[in-house]
Amino acid sequence: MSARKADSEAGGGSTIRRWIGWFGSDSGAAGLVVLLLVLWPAMWYLVWRGAGNWRGVGEEVLSSAPYWLTVEQVAVTPTPAWIHCDVRADVFRDASLDGPLSILESDLVERLADAFSLHPWVKKVVRIRKYHPAAVTVEVVYRRPACMVLVKPNPSDPKSIGLLPVDEEGVLLPSGDFSPIEAARYPRLAGVDSVPQGPVGTRWGDARVAGAAEIASLLGPSWDELGLDRIVPSPLAEFGHGDEYAFELYTVRGSRIFWGRAPSADMPGEVSAAEKYARLRNYVHENGSLEGHDGPLQIDLRSLTRMEVTRRTDDTAR
Repeated sequence: MSARKADSEAGGGSTIRRWIGWFGSDSGAAGLVVLLLVLWPAMWYLVWRGAGNWRGVGEEVLSSAPYWLTVEQVAVTPTPAWIHCDVRADVFRDASLDGPLSILESDLVERLADAFSLHPWVKKVVRIRKYHPAAVTVEVVYRRPACMVLVKPNPSDPKSIGLLPVDEEGVLLPSGDFSPIEAARYPRLAGVDSVPQGPVGTRWGDARVAGAAEIASLLGPSWDELGLDRIVPSPLAEFGHGDEYAFELYTVRGSRIFWGRAPSADMPGEVSAAEKYARLRNYVHENGSLEGHDGPLQIDLRSLTRMEVTRRTDDTAR
């Protein structure tokens, strides 16, 4: 190292030590305070301007397209063939969600879950996820029609067909999604004089509807194969009491089938619903139909030991 460089470094070190010594002295401390008082307004102004600028930038960023959600950016479980309405659009319209929605809202998922759960075709909201850029996926379970309840047509409604759809739990479904031809494809429940106790998406409120819907849901896949026409709550007192009912099935050609109680009911002395269903299918497989060669049959499925089949001799038709 040269002598000049060494002297320069030594001089620099001495200068630093002198400054440190001066700040440590009383006069130096006083000078530092004065300096800070002079510079403080300028420093505060710069910080305030910077924060203000960031607030403006932050608000602009958070209000930009990647954070705002529209109905088109919501993906919902595809609807099955029996649903003809736009569930997503219905939810956004009926729940007043057509205003601005931000994925940064802390209650966004909860609001969407509540809105979708209120749609009459939605049985259950399984999961909702939100993403950035703005997007939401909604996974739901849809209700499935089980049967049509035969009611009197509304004379003031030209589109009224006298059939109201319910699912397997007896929940009233939107009838507007069914044409007369489509409605005729489902099992029918006759002999019910009650009306729905609430709007679509709620239970009918009648044990006869709920029980028949369970039976229809079980038999639905084989309804046409078995040649069935309708389900009727039994009017016989020995079969039911209070809110408990027994049910009968009628074929298109008039055979009468004593089914018994609904699948979910306590059935002491009765065979299970699954066994009743199996007995009907086996009989059709072996005999071709539930009809007799000489006319309609009377079939009792309730016995624990066997299915009883006799010729129907009564003239009652319901």
